[in-house]
Amino acid sequence: MSDTILAIDIGSTKICAIIAEIQDSEVTIQGHGISKSQGVKKGAITNIELASKSIKKAINDAKRIAGSNITSATVSISNAYAKSLNSTGIVNIPHKDISIKEINRVMQTALYNANVPTEYDVIHVLPYNFRVDDQDFIEDPFGMNASRMEVDVNIIMTQKSNLSNLKKAVRSAGVEIDGIVLSGYASAIATMDEDEKELGVAVIDMGGQTSNLVIHTGNSIRYNDFLGVGSNHITNDLSMALHTPLQIAENVKVRHGSLIESSNEVIELPIIGDEESRNGVSLEVVHSVIFSRVEEALMILSKSLEKSALKEQIGAGIILTGGMTKLKGMRELAQAIFTGMPVRVGYPDNVNGLFDELKDPAFSTVVGLLLYKAGGHTQYEINFQQELLHSKAMFEDNLNDIRIGHTSNTEEAQTTRGHKEENEHKKEDQEGSDISFDDLPDLGHENKNPFKKLASWARQLF
Repeated sequence: MSDTILAIDIGSTKICAIIAEIQDSEVTIQGHGISKSQGVKKGAITNIELASKSIKKAINDAKRIAGSNITSATVSISNAYAKSLNSTGIVNIPHKDISIKEINRVMQTALYNANVPTEYDVIHVLPYNFRVDDQDFIEDPFGMNASRMEVDVNIIMTQKSNLSNLKKAVRSAGVEIDGIVLSGYASAIATMDEDEKELGVAVIDMGGQTSNLVIHTGNSIRYNDFLGVGSNHITNDLSMALHTPLQIAENVKVRHGSLIESSNEVIELPIIGDEESRNGVSLEVVHSVIFSRVEEALMILSKSLEKSALKEQIGAGIILTGGMTKLKGMRELAQAIFTGMPVRVGYPDNVNGLFDELKDPAFSTVVGLLLYKAGGHTQYEINFQQELLHSKAMFEDNLNDIRIGHTSNTEEAQTTRGHKEENEHKKEDQEGSDISFDDLPDLGHENKNPFKKLASWARQLF
């Protein structure tokens, strides 16, 4: 059975929409559309009307190529306003066997126990360590026999206002949102291979106005950070240093941008405000400006990696992706800054029908959204709709009745199995015996239960 999906990456420089078909977990691209991003700055929507127009143009182009009229989409949300926190959940297993329902229950309990600020909405709950009885680091607890299960989760959340603006912009473009994925998480899905997941890896997505860092270790995303620096900042720096218009500075960056070699060659460039006049500029200055900005960004990301306290768990090193990684010598410079760690540039893969235009690090996020929808997410995950995503073939009913904020859920997680069995025996005794008038409650301090009065009078009489 096939399913048609739409993925939209809302970036600061471009908006990309891809329509694809999923069949047996295989993703085949049907059509795509790319538009210049408007109304989005540093990952946040600053003008809903302009952003909506850009989104609509990309969607319409994708629909025209694919010949599809899909009305729901999975969209990316920037790391700009995302935060994460860790939490733990513990539940008893009444029937000894761990089912999908129990896994959902322990994750919902961890979410309930978390101190999520009121102005934030949860978009991902990702488990990175299951404990069954006293056994730690269980890869998959499903089907195991146990009396107790614990989970450590990483909860990723974003500001409600940011999420609301994103939803408004997408809805104004005529599409409903059926999935929201952190952009760094999506980029990681598109570029990591199985060995890197196993060993632990850091994925750095360097885009137009932002750079994201996510660390994948222990079966899921453990850490995410954001830096408001991207390739557009290089263009701005060049424009100011060379006194040339932004578009010319962008062309210079694309044509002559290199982090390795410097040249004494002089090029003629128009001057801002007087484009008839030309100014001779050495490529050595161009190299110096680009090198300084990229080195600064990578140094800040290196400090963030240190701050995560997970550096020792990153056995597979660093994956660089995003449009900024196309600068010549980017991998070599990153290798020098992230000392002792292997570095590679990651390209989107694992998708059929990938157009040549999309075989580019700049499209890792949007391809990652497609793979997420095809089941490439973490083995178990609670999404932004508070639903459990999992890869098991069977599906158990009544998962939706377990929700954050349900006190019964928490009580169940904190009650010992002995209490539970005791309550069940009481219930059976009550069902099997006649009603005792003495057990009936009083209706108040003054007005005693009339049935009790009747029983007392009957005893006295006979």
